[in-house]
Amino acid sequence: MITALTIRTSAFRFLFRVMPFLIMALLTLLTFWLVKKSAPPETSLLQRVPKHEPDYILNNGVLSNLNELGQTKYRLLGKKLIHYEDDASIDITKPRMRSFNEGKAPVTVTANMGHLDGDVSILDLNGNGEIFRPAQEANAEKKASPQMIARSDYFQVLINDDVIKTHLPIQLEQGFSVLNSSEGGTFNNVQQSMVLNGRVKGRIERSEQGAR
Repeated sequence: MITALTIRTSAFRFLFRVMPFLIMALLTLLTFWLVKKSAPPETSLLQRVPKHEPDYILNNGVLSNLNELGQTKYRLLGKKLIHYEDDASIDITKPRMRSFNEGKAPVTVTANMGHLDGDVSILDLNGNGEIFRPAQEANAEKKASPQMIARSDYFQVLINDDVIKTHLPIQLEQGFSVLNSSEGGTFNNVQQSMVLNGRVKGRIERSEQGAR
């Protein structure tokens, strides 16, 4: 015969068996609640994603790169340098970059504005761009060469390759010679040579004065 005592005993036995599972379920729910409670809101996560916004600005900033011997390979100056958080690129006002090669005259390139990529490998120059190489005296290894100036509204400096190029019209002055190309050209700083593209017009003059 089933009595009330028997029912209560069976109920207690059932609760005793399932109690560990209930406790585990309760702890799981409590842990989930605590994690959810402590997790930052989605808006905060979105706010931490880097944006293309300046994270610091330098006035009259200087960037230098050294070769394996500790000598300056190039130096980049700017009236204002604006660094961006997301891609580590830098906008430069009045950039002036000077490249140094042992035994050769330093080459300077300037413009109104510049943009240096985050890898510090490509420098884009816009507005009144100019490449300047001073005259070089003759020595045992090379002939004398006159001063060289190249002008264009755009130059791209491939820093690792030591090359400066443009696809826009360019004017080249070397000594008393003046050449113009409507399709740009490429200056190789290692070879200290300029190659003009497309149709080239101008005049070529030889002068001892220009070769000094």
